[in-house]
Amino acid sequence: MKTLKVNFSILSLLLVFTMSLVFVSCGSDSSTGDTATEAITTTANEAADAVKATAQTAADKAAAAVPTGPTTTMEFDDLEFDYGTIKAGEKVAHTYSFTNTGKEPLIISNAKGSCGCTVPKWPKDPIAPGEKGEIQVEFNSKNKKGKQSKRVTITANTDPGQTFLTIKGEVTPDPEEEAKKAAAAAEKAAAEGK
Repeated sequence: MKTLKVNFSILSLLLVFTMSLVFVSCGSDSSTGDTATEAITTTANEAADAVKATAQTAADKAAAAVPTGPTTTMEFDDLEFDYGTIKAGEKVAHTYSFTNTGKEPLIISNAKGSCGCTVPKWPKDPIAPGEKGEIQVEFNSKNKKGKQSKRVTITANTDPGQTFLTIKGEVTPDPEEEAKKAAAAAEKAAAEGK
C-alpha cells in the first residue's frame, strides 16, 4: 500500500510538471508548442505506465497471499444467499457451510467482504480432509437502499486460490428515517426562503 501511495505522489508531481509545461508553452510560438505537446503526451504516458505497474505489483502481492504447499478442494452447500427484502438499518447474517473434499488439510488464509458493510468470520484452524466448516457473513444495511449484492472473497490453499460467496437482496428505506429527512429538508428550504 505504501508503494501505491508513493507512486500516486510521483504521479501528482508529474501532473504538476506537465501543467507547468502547458503554461510555459502557451507563451511560445506554434513550432515549440508541438514539442511541448509531445513532451506532455510522453510524460502522461510514462505516468500511466507507472500506475499500471504499481497496480500489477499490488495484484501480484494479493495473489501471493494464497497459502503455499499442497492444495485441496472445498465444496460449499451454497455460494449465494438471497435475504429477500429488509428495511434500511437491519443486519442480516448467513452461514455458508462447506466441506474439505480434498486429501490435504484446508487452510483459509483470508475472507474479505467487498465493502465494510459485509463482514465474514471464518475458521482459523486447518480443516481436515472430509471435515466440515462454516463461514458466517453479516451484512449491515445501514445507509443502503435498493438492490444490494455483496461479495466475499475466500482465499485458501485451493485451486483456484479464491472462492466467491454472494449475499444479496433488497433494502427498503426506513419510513421513519425518510420522514425525518423530508422534515429536515422542508425546514432547511423554509429557512433559506426567509
